[in-house]
Amino acid sequence: MTEHPTSHEGRQPLAARPQERTRPRQETPPSPAAPAAPAPAPASRAGAASASSSPPPPTAAAPAGPGRGPSGRGTGPSGHGTQGHGPGAHGPAGHGTGASGLACGHGTAATARADGPSGDGTGPAGYAGGPGDHGSGPGGPAAGTGAGAADGTGTGAVAGTGTAGGAGTGGAGGSGTGGAAGTGAVPGGSAAGVAGPLEGLPAQAGPSLGPEPVAAARHEGDRLRFVGAATRRIARGIDLDEIVLGLCRATVPTFSDAILVYLRDPLPVGDERPVDPFVLRLRRTDRLRLTEDDSELGLSAADPETDLDLGPAAELCEVQAGGALAEVLRGVRPVFGDSAAARAALPELLGDGRCVPSGHRAILAPLRGRRRVIGAAVFLRRPDRPAFEPNDLLVAAQLATHTALGIDKAVLYGREAYIADELQRTMLPENLPQPTGVKLASRYLPAAETARVGGDWYDAIPLPGSRVALVVGDVMGHSMTSAAIMGQLRTTAQTLAGLDLPPQEVLHHLDEQAQRLGENRMATCLYAVYDPVAHRITIANAGHPPPILLHLGGRAEVLRVPPGAPIGVGGVDFEAVELDAPAGATLLLYTDGLVESRLRDVWTGIEQLRERLAATAQLTGPDHSPPLEALCDDVLDMLGPGDRDDDIALLAARFDGIAPSDVAYWFLEPEEQAPGRARRLARRALARWDLEDLSDSVELLVSEVVTNAVRYAERPVTLRLLRTDVLRCEVGDDSPQLPRQRRARDTDEGGRGLFLVNRLARRWGATRLSTGKVVWFELPTRI
Repeated sequence: MTEHPTSHEGRQPLAARPQERTRPRQETPPSPAAPAAPAPAPASRAGAASASSSPPPPTAAAPAGPGRGPSGRGTGPSGHGTQGHGPGAHGPAGHGTGASGLACGHGTAATARADGPSGDGTGPAGYAGGPGDHGSGPGGPAAGTGAGAADGTGTGAVAGTGTAGGAGTGGAGGSGTGGAAGTGAVPGGSAAGVAGPLEGLPAQAGPSLGPEPVAAARHEGDRLRFVGAATRRIARGIDLDEIVLGLCRATVPTFSDAILVYLRDPLPVGDERPVDPFVLRLRRTDRLRLTEDDSELGLSAADPETDLDLGPAAELCEVQAGGALAEVLRGVRPVFGDSAAARAALPELLGDGRCVPSGHRAILAPLRGRRRVIGAAVFLRRPDRPAFEPNDLLVAAQLATHTALGIDKAVLYGREAYIADELQRTMLPENLPQPTGVKLASRYLPAAETARVGGDWYDAIPLPGSRVALVVGDVMGHSMTSAAIMGQLRTTAQTLAGLDLPPQEVLHHLDEQAQRLGENRMATCLYAVYDPVAHRITIANAGHPPPILLHLGGRAEVLRVPPGAPIGVGGVDFEAVELDAPAGATLLLYTDGLVESRLRDVWTGIEQLRERLAATAQLTGPDHSPPLEALCDDVLDMLGPGDRDDDIALLAARFDGIAPSDVAYWFLEPEEQAPGRARRLARRALARWDLEDLSDSVELLVSEVVTNAVRYAERPVTLRLLRTDVLRCEVGDDSPQLPRQRRARDTDEGGRGLFLVNRLARRWGATRLSTGKVVWFELPTRI
């Protein structure tokens, strides 16, 4: 049995479209396999013609209901008629429709139907077409009637009539040579059917929607579409402010005219226990602003009947335990503003003396995260708008749930991002040192702004003798694990640099440390030591991109450094090279994220970087070096939109050096006369540099430090004075024991030398070397 739908969503009833009431249907030729149909009985034809030409008078409206007989049934706008069955072969014989009902019938020998002038008749609001069809009328005052000729159906004729108010009648075609009609009247929604002695099977009733249910279904569809769009907008937010803003923009003015969002202060993170007392802070409030069109309609912000200005809401609200607001928040479900619970809770939330308009004009929705209530939202409508419906509580619950879960995740994500960012910042140097004879600048860019962690690092470590170690490394990956490994390798490099080991030895020990950290802990590293007195630099490389040296005058060259293997491979020797570092030159150390991406290989990127440095240096002229900070920014500007695939660490060093005329160097034999000789040499050097006003302090401190060195040294003691922006004195010996400051007793004859150094010098320190130690101090100069 074939059942046809009785309604189509969005389709207007025929009564609402008068221009289509009498539109004839195109005639369909009968099937060649079907036998010729005999002429219909005169009585049937007469009844059909009468039904087509003269619609019945309107009757009292009655609810739609089915009318049933043994061979079929007819319905009005809310039902349908189905086919009758006979002993012979049967086929579809067409159907007739009213506003939203449909009937179909089967004849005994019909395999096709012919539509056209002889096959359908129309009334004011319905039609019946085709052989064996019957018509159904809409639920209007003038029901349509229809009659179908018995073309192609044998001898049986069918006719259907519809009455006003949605009651319908229908007939079902007979079978064989006898025809019979069944009628069903549906007064008041009751069903009755009378039929002749046919062998057809009764059909089952099917539901159908009238105009009002269709409008309700369309309204519910709009509601669902709004909820989907609003939740998608809320879900787009990453941080807390974006999520709250998404809620406000999604609901005002579509769902409400104003909204107030309160959040717990402070917001608990993860499994943290919330602090007492329970305080809600107004996070954001949005309200609909009346436009000029609203003013033309008589609405104004000053109109008390349409205004939602409740005055400035309370900034903070302390939720009292056991109070009305606490009960609503504990219940989690949204409530109408005129409910007893909300009438008691809203003044506590909004502040004393503030209320909302009467009726369902407000919804109070708690915001519950994964574990606890984290806030509340208040939705408000003006009195001139339709009141909130019960289904709007479900909408408010959906919006509140999505917002609360989003806030929960945003707060947790924010905490994790903060921890990762702090971890990365503490592992990188907060401020670069400014050692003598060199200026430094650096940059670090993570692979993604949302996760500022990675394995790239840079460092500058002051060494004895005014030297400085420059380090750039890159751990494989850019995750929290990579950042942790980077921190351990950086700490190891600082420790090894303090031992004043050669660069190749530092890389060898870093390789061993990487193997101890676990398998596949690989990294590249470049370690360089700059000596401002000798104007030389010693570099060792472990699989890192080579540095670029920018000379004074604009020439840039890629230094020829043995590449080596990455640290962590194991069993690999590293080689160091010593190169000239002329004054005014700039050395650029970087990681592969600056020169390698999906759009270019590493050597193409290195060449582009070299050309960019040369072009920047030519802008400042042949006699001046470009400023370091501006140079770093200009280098990063070469990155395109698709060039940020990895972290980027950048370290730039400007070699100023120390002129030979500002250096004084001597060897002293470890004997008793050494302190006196040291005082005389220092006095002469200060006189040559026009620093006689420092003679007394320098002679006293040099005498104390040299005396301590001679006491333990077995080889000649070195004394060196360096004049830069400060006066630096360095005393070296072959004893590895570092001096320690102590408080001397009144009866002690010694132990006061380092106490004097600590009081008179601006800075001082001691560094252990592979061949001994160096004790140094600095005094400010007046040049």
